[in-house]
Amino acid sequence: MNQIKAGALLSYITLILNSVIALLYTPFMTFKLGQAEYGLYSLVASIISTLTVLDLGFGNAVIRYTAKFKAENKEKELGKMYGMFFIIFSIIAFVSLIIGGVIYFNIDLLFGQSMSEGELGKLRIMFILLIFNLAFTFVMSVYRSIIVAYERFVFQKLINLTRIILNPIVMVVLLSYGYKAITMVVVQTIFNVATLLLDYYYCKKKLNIKFRFARFDIPLLKEVSVYSFWVFLNVIMDRIYWSLGQSVVGIYCGAKLVAVYGIAIQIQQMYMSFSTAISGILLPKITALTTQKNSEKQVSDLFIRTGRLQFIVMSFILSGFVVFGRQFIELWVGNSYSDAYYICLLFFFPLLVPLIQNVAISILQARNQMRFRSLLYLVISLVSFVASLPLTKYYGVIGCAIATSCALFLGHVLIMNIYYQKMVDLDIISFWKEIIKMAIIPFILSLGSLYLLNNLIISNWISFIIGIIFFSLLYIPLFWLFSMNKYEKDLVKNIISKFKLKKK
Repeated sequence: MNQIKAGALLSYITLILNSVIALLYTPFMTFKLGQAEYGLYSLVASIISTLTVLDLGFGNAVIRYTAKFKAENKEKELGKMYGMFFIIFSIIAFVSLIIGGVIYFNIDLLFGQSMSEGELGKLRIMFILLIFNLAFTFVMSVYRSIIVAYERFVFQKLINLTRIILNPIVMVVLLSYGYKAITMVVVQTIFNVATLLLDYYYCKKKLNIKFRFARFDIPLLKEVSVYSFWVFLNVIMDRIYWSLGQSVVGIYCGAKLVAVYGIAIQIQQMYMSFSTAISGILLPKITALTTQKNSEKQVSDLFIRTGRLQFIVMSFILSGFVVFGRQFIELWVGNSYSDAYYICLLFFFPLLVPLIQNVAISILQARNQMRFRSLLYLVISLVSFVASLPLTKYYGVIGCAIATSCALFLGHVLIMNIYYQKMVDLDIISFWKEIIKMAIIPFILSLGSLYLLNNLIISNWISFIIGIIFFSLLYIPLFWLFSMNKYEKDLVKNIISKFKLKKK
């Protein structure tokens, strides 16, 4: 229990630290690298990120089946299972090297029309380093999964936290001396190899993990494969949306616009993380409730109540970004990245719906209804990728973002809300009545603030912060009075009361 509590605390510290470092380190990095060089780094990172789908969901399976075997007192069979997974991951690593080799020898064919020979040369070097990085990660990833399965969260989170702090410090020094993107990839590879070797050491010396290499347990392999398949589909969907887009932009638009798209993806990831952190607090209660009989009304009410709570936070972030997002990006990384604002808006609006409804994922898991969602999201993401090819070719980076935005709206908003209403017995109509009433104040304030900003100039961080403060001083009281209900106000009051008691 102490490991779980400490791990949860370290997770939130990591989330905050990641966001702070991204805000401070990214503008320095983009300035030192230049837009084209940063675009190359973003492009190769997105390609490698896409190849991580070769994990096939087996990393998650190691965690799940370790816990299962320990609960069933099958400790002796763990070594045999780990041996099986190690062989599987070694095969995956070999396959990743083959696929990486194919991509490497076709880099000119893929990106030759939009990049110079010098850019292609740097791209090749970075790609070789990162494909090695990926293959080594696959071979060693079983050790990382074992540490999670044994609930040694403190060790894992501290290692991750140390890496998050050290990596930008080292890179700031190297970038200051004139090193560029290739050096960034070298440093990233060194840190990754060191982290994986520490995982190996911990498993061998602290957990005393032993691998047994014998004939595969075919029934277990089939069971694991079925479980991993649905995890795998969700990973594919995620990579198609947020990694392949940069590759498409690289093919048709060149390295500089990849950099713009990469900044938008980075902001999108921070935006999504706020909702994930909120929903995680309520997951145990939701899981317990959905397993009870005749609990449809209670589950639906909890879904609506949780959606409202998430909307309180996400609407404030979205409204603030609508009003100040363009100025933030220009102050943060420069005017040449201003198109990232419009890309972010195309992502943020359709993403808002699944982010305030992500509690439904736990409901689907508890009711064993994940199949439809996984298959739908996979199909929609593939349609998005196909549509992005002509749209990017003719309309550039905005065209690629439009393809993703339309897919998000069609699958995550329209179809899934119909499915929730018809098949999961969630009261979606009541949900949207509640959300629309809450959205009136953010909508009016966003439009009014945008109109006022047309007559004001925000040219530095001081005027930007003053603008945010004035907007917040207007937004928060009005939202409290007209958008929040008694339950939500009491919840905030209780948090404030507890904080005051602890302070005393």
